[in-house]
Amino acid sequence: MSVTTRFAPSPTGYLHIGGARTALYSWLYARQNSGRFVLRIEDTDRERSTEESVQAILDGMAWLDLNADEPPVYQTARFDRYKALTQQLLDEGHAYHCYCTKDELETMREEARAAGRKPMYDGRCRSRTEPVPGIDPVVRFRSPDDGETAFDDMIKGRVVFQNRELDDLIIARGDGTPTYNFTVVVDDYEMGITHVIRGDDHVNNTPRQIQILQALGATVPIYAHVPMILGEDGKRLSKRHGAVGVMSYRDEGYLPEALLNYLVRLGWSHGDQEVFTREEMLEHFRIEQVQKGAGAFNPSKLAWINHQHMQTMDPARVLEHWRWHLDKAGIDTGNGPDPIDVIKSQRERCKTLVEMTEKSAFFWAPPTEYVDKAVKKWFKGDAQAVLADLLERFQALPEWTGEAAHGVVHAVVEARELGLGKVAQPIRVAISGDAVSPPIDETLALLGREQTEARIARAIEFLSERNAA
Repeated sequence: MSVTTRFAPSPTGYLHIGGARTALYSWLYARQNSGRFVLRIEDTDRERSTEESVQAILDGMAWLDLNADEPPVYQTARFDRYKALTQQLLDEGHAYHCYCTKDELETMREEARAAGRKPMYDGRCRSRTEPVPGIDPVVRFRSPDDGETAFDDMIKGRVVFQNRELDDLIIARGDGTPTYNFTVVVDDYEMGITHVIRGDDHVNNTPRQIQILQALGATVPIYAHVPMILGEDGKRLSKRHGAVGVMSYRDEGYLPEALLNYLVRLGWSHGDQEVFTREEMLEHFRIEQVQKGAGAFNPSKLAWINHQHMQTMDPARVLEHWRWHLDKAGIDTGNGPDPIDVIKSQRERCKTLVEMTEKSAFFWAPPTEYVDKAVKKWFKGDAQAVLADLLERFQALPEWTGEAAHGVVHAVVEARELGLGKVAQPIRVAISGDAVSPPIDETLALLGREQTEARIARAIEFLSERNAA
């Protein structure tokens, strides 16, 4: 069998992490089987679907690099096809027009509840032959009265529904627009979808969709229903848990590789391994091994995973993502150290690209002010004399290297009989504005002679003016 999977989001909001995980599982399964991966935009809900949401989905999929094998399919472009197959089901007796009003349907439900029955449509229009004036009828699919509809789910195992519990589903509204369960069936059929991987909130739709597929003479795909993602409190994931659009994780400084790594592990495991490259996911992931129970979203674990990837990824790849943050912060890296070298120096200390941006900006832009807390702690006592001594010795160096700068720092420490902190920390405040940086020799080597000397001179001037005041 040639495998074809699909990711089919509705553009009524951002691409959330649950959808991203489903897309990842579908993408992995297709790639593992040398198959096709299709993106379908289910935009038939015209009132709630927006172009902004469509773009958010496309941006999220591109950022995660879960690229489809063909341009996206939009359901709104396929209304003529849905209409034609609705008519085919009507002509073949698999569907019928229903003229029941909302009041009639509500009365029907109330009577069923009063009698202790499940409130469902009773099929009264199945045998109606004459139209009802003034009413635009819906079209209902004629569900089998007895027997069962069953399927073997790749995650849940055997799932069985009794047909008597399934009433006649509306497949077209009174204005002729198709309903979700019908468009999904038609598209899965005509796009040749062999494996439907989706959230387990769709399990109850599956028997109805199977029945329609069978009525159309289509091959029923294999289903895999992925468990939900819950918050740490065990409740459905929502904004109060930090559940936001995928692109917000980019904004917060996460690497897409890290987010995918976290999502693949949220319901699946491979021994004790926690950190996976994309290649390792493709090698080890098995949809059949996904757990049946819901997974809990843990932001701290995601941050840890991100930190691991920042430390182990090719710095050039990290820079591809970091560029967006540098540009957003207005940092021009044209004059200063190579960002690759800064990444190598900073990545053990920074959990996100946002943190790396904040802690590295000083390499390309001198501090316009000093952090008050750092000034009070380190710009006191002999700090001005220490900086003056350092500046003189730095200026005398024949060659600027981290090792040479390190030697100057230690020479001042010994000459003045001070602890290393009382020399290195004033340097940090002078060159970065704060008392935090990579090791002082790395920092000075990256910053270079010209900037180091200019910034120390500026700090001496600042201290001189403050002391005079």
